[in-house]
Amino acid sequence: MKGIILAAGKGTRLYPITKPVCKPLLPVYDKPMIYYPLSVLMEAGIKDILVITPPDDTKPFVDLLGNGEHLGVSIQYMEQKVQRGIADAFIIAKDFIAGDSVCLALGDNIFYGPFFRRKLRLASRQEQGAVIFGYYVADPRAFGVVEFDSDGKAVSIEEKPRHPKSNYIVPGLYFYDSQVCDIAANIQPSARGELEITSVNEEYLKKDQLHVIPLGKEFSWFDAGNPDSLYEAAGQIRAAQRSGRMIGCLEEIAWHNRWIEKDKFIELAQSMSKTDYGQYLASLGEDI
Repeated sequence: MKGIILAAGKGTRLYPITKPVCKPLLPVYDKPMIYYPLSVLMEAGIKDILVITPPDDTKPFVDLLGNGEHLGVSIQYMEQKVQRGIADAFIIAKDFIAGDSVCLALGDNIFYGPFFRRKLRLASRQEQGAVIFGYYVADPRAFGVVEFDSDGKAVSIEEKPRHPKSNYIVPGLYFYDSQVCDIAANIQPSARGELEITSVNEEYLKKDQLHVIPLGKEFSWFDAGNPDSLYEAAGQIRAAQRSGRMIGCLEEIAWHNRWIEKDKFIELAQSMSKTDYGQYLASLGEDI
């Protein structure tokens, strides 16, 4: 399975913060925002990753993540020249996907919760169709909303409905089989001129190949695309980490996946020894 991080949004909801810096590079507590979707892909066991960036803005991402070798993964980069919607990622990345299955993570979405790694591994092993998640929110009107029948099976998905049929929205993490590139290439732009990810999900729903995994109240999810959610995400991550639970730590995930050796892990910890983040890694290194 391949992995894609769509990090090409202009971040207009965060202006003027994002005028000088791309949104996925903003800090969310102690890490750049992009660390969180990247950590999700790595937790899912995905090593071959493409980061889609805004036009002429790839260099800061390369400066931060490089080619991924230090984490035991391969990271490539492509640009989204024109803002055409989330589903455009599969058109841009067609050659990268190359007939494989793929997981798409949005660059401003943050997930964490108990046993999430297990759910991700199960989703990544789905051989046919699509796997998405359902997350309960009080006001779902700004999102794609999934409706379930009495047996818990998804029966409809609507993008930003005025009158939602449920409180379960589809957050920015999607697992698809190899059909997705052809599906994305054949959907029509919405009224707002974008290739909607909801349209892709609807095609899988029509084929009876859409699997929705509800996330319970023990999970946290943030669309960190506006000042309030960015602030709230940082606060909750800080609180969680103060209780001893590190979130979005790429080096730790790489080590647990056995993608890097002990010497490399210790080297990475020492390179950040003056920070709490580096000291956390060093404490793990003592137990290796």
